[in-house]
Amino acid sequence: MSQGPVNAKLIYKFFEAANMQRWNDHIRPVELTELDKQSHKMVIAYVLARFEETEKGTHIDWPKLIEGGIFEFLHRLFLTDLKPPVFHHLQREKGKELNEYVFRELVSEVPDIDNEFLERFKAYHSRDEESIERRVLRAAHYLATNWEFHLIYSANPTMLGIEETKRSIEMQIEDHYDLIGVQRIMLAKKSYGFIEFCGQLRYQQRWARAPRIPRTSVLGHMLMVAIMSYLCSLRINAPPERLVRNFYTALFHDLPEVLTKDIITPVKRSVGGLEELISDYEQQQVMEKLLPLLPAPWRRDFEQLLVDPFRTRTNDNEGGWVVDGAMLKGCDNLAAFIEASSSIKYGVSSKVLRVGKQRLMEIYHNGGMVAGIDFYQLMLEMDHMEI
Repeated sequence: MSQGPVNAKLIYKFFEAANMQRWNDHIRPVELTELDKQSHKMVIAYVLARFEETEKGTHIDWPKLIEGGIFEFLHRLFLTDLKPPVFHHLQREKGKELNEYVFRELVSEVPDIDNEFLERFKAYHSRDEESIERRVLRAAHYLATNWEFHLIYSANPTMLGIEETKRSIEMQIEDHYDLIGVQRIMLAKKSYGFIEFCGQLRYQQRWARAPRIPRTSVLGHMLMVAIMSYLCSLRINAPPERLVRNFYTALFHDLPEVLTKDIITPVKRSVGGLEELISDYEQQQVMEKLLPLLPAPWRRDFEQLLVDPFRTRTNDNEGGWVVDGAMLKGCDNLAAFIEASSSIKYGVSSKVLRVGKQRLMEIYHNGGMVAGIDFYQLMLEMDHMEI
């Protein structure tokens, strides 16, 4: 059954980034994956864009920023084996041919991809424009790369080319110093503290009690939920403002876990009232430790993103703040299903994963449609998909 942009093969293509290792020709103190890097990039892009909007009065086309980030991620998925110097050289010398290769591969792997989505993807990578949204995304890319580089730099002091890599990243960041957010982050004070908090979510593993392949982090999971929320928002023709709020509510929905860790649902529900107590504690920690790292004018909006993200909010009950909470919860559950199902298919299984997968399917087995999205059908398609 066609669900337009909400395509099981396309969603799983994004999830493949959890298997893609970054800096794998260096000594790495922690695992660094493409999915985590892209998630951190989108978090940083949000911060940079908010600075441009609130402190310089720059108009930000938020749907364009979100879609651009997703399109750049999807493009990179087909070229991730290329080291950055090689990738950038090929882009300069053979950009058109490189893009045509990516377009062919995408259609080959996702033959039933939504045509409108595909045409916008092609147009994005066929245009050579310099918009504020592209500039923000490029700066966010280099800042996220720099964050990773600091992790591995001290472990590779004598590696050939390490100092050249350091200089190259620093020069690319300096080229974006006209963005006020870049200046603030490089001061390594409050704004950097927020970026640091978010980056630490890559250390927190999902399904901590169960061995899995791939081992996904909370940071990567948040982006998977956000991308699915974007695809679902397109499917239901959500107005631009609603699409944006759905995306960022999903992108930051697990952010409080940087302060409390990823407490699994069975534990939260093991004692009456415990889930509510944990939620209250998370909100208290957010108010005391996270929000003060952001500029004061942003805090109310950002708090709205974090408070009860899976509650559906409408114009009538939230003063204009509209979020498709039930749909976002469906995306969250679908992301968890992919994590469990893929590991089982790779041959790394456990009772925790098998039971978790079954319970997730049972939620949507009867009346699986949420906001017009058939989550049960998506789970069935992914369950039968070869990987």
